[in-house]
Amino acid sequence: METRIGLIGIVVEKKEAVGKLNCILHDYSEYIVGRMGIPYHQRNVSVISLVIDASTDVISSLSGKLGMIDGVSIKTVYSKLPKNEAADDKNE
Repeated sequence: METRIGLIGIVVEKKEAVGKLNCILHDYSEYIVGRMGIPYHQRNVSVISLVIDASTDVISSLSGKLGMIDGVSIKTVYSKLPKNEAADDKNE
């Protein structure tokens, strides 16, 4: 199946949302390439960047579930090239 690289930016505004957020991320752990979380104490929020390699359906599903959590804001960006095409270009 063709996959794409996606970047999901997450802002956690309510600490109570962290448990549900982590459960959802655990469910999608096989697709997660990397995760970086930064506590922003001055604004009382946490910022998480998540790199994911999956089909567009999986990325959309994860984004939708995260976006429905109260106290969590997300934005998703997709790579322009599917993984398979990028790998072919590299081998030439």
